[in-house]
Amino acid sequence: MPENHSLCCVPQETAMASQALGAILAGLASLIIAANMLVAIILLCHIQKSGSKGLCFVLNLALADAMVGFTVMGLAVDELSQPFCPSQNFCILRMAFVTSSSAASILSLILVACDRHLAIRKPFHYFQLVTGLRVGVCLVGLWLVAAVVGFLPVLIPRFQKVSNHWKCSFFNVFQPSYLLTMFCLGFFPALFLFLYLYCDMLKIASVHVQHIQEVEQAGLGGSCPPPRATSDMKAMRTVAMLIGCFTLSWLPFFIASIVQMVCPECFPYKVIENFLWLLGLGNSLLNPLLYSYWQKDVQLQLSQLAAGVKRRVLLHLGNGRCFPGRDTKALPTVSCLELQD
Repeated sequence: MPENHSLCCVPQETAMASQALGAILAGLASLIIAANMLVAIILLCHIQKSGSKGLCFVLNLALADAMVGFTVMGLAVDELSQPFCPSQNFCILRMAFVTSSSAASILSLILVACDRHLAIRKPFHYFQLVTGLRVGVCLVGLWLVAAVVGFLPVLIPRFQKVSNHWKCSFFNVFQPSYLLTMFCLGFFPALFLFLYLYCDMLKIASVHVQHIQEVEQAGLGGSCPPPRATSDMKAMRTVAMLIGCFTLSWLPFFIASIVQMVCPECFPYKVIENFLWLLGLGNSLLNPLLYSYWQKDVQLQLSQLAAGVKRRVLLHLGNGRCFPGRDTKALPTVSCLELQD
């Protein structure tokens, strides 16, 4: 690590802009943490009931996105605490945690897509292939890779950049070569893998549709589509939404970063830091919203959890009231697993 230089304090004229950005970051981080923790609790209850190993990848995605929210909350505190003069080493570690959590979120998206692809391609061997040991190995490997990607500038000092700017940001503490490395070895391979998995799933689904049509023409099929076709369409729809949101969230940031490296005067880095980077972080908020909207299991668990909370609130209000001439009977408390049953 370079010498522990102290960054310059924020000028007075930029204090209002820093406060506004800090408020936006705090609001975004709060929403990311709340949404992902809620989805994580729901998924944990569902996994305990169903024993589905594949949902562990979705649970890991929610936890990784929640970690993104916690790291962003730290940046929001820095912005709201201006004038704040962090050291160079502090900024490098802070941005390394942000990068590693974002990398874990992207890698979790890849595992979710691979899991859905495997469920469609090998439906009869899926439960034999997706075992608890293999899921655990994949998750441990995911977090190790995310940590290496995030802390690569700490391990390789030439990726670090000494700056006298007052703000902790990618362009102030990381060299352009590090961002280019993440772009070439991280974002684009992930995007191409997403596209390949979706195209292959589309190919498999088209074959299933042809078989269904042949059966219907032969007069052997009923009026309702087979459960296999319905499951394939749900998986494809989920993966398609994940790919679309991932691309729209992170592609502008990486493209603008590459343009800024080649031509610093063509694209101001403040636009990338204050707007396009926030758009990328918004992907951590979209992921739990997508699952809570598209997945009926998550919707059912959410409604049951809300019903349990409502009963507890009514129980609390009922205990606080006095009804003359009546004996107050407490409502039975219902756990998450009892609600599922």
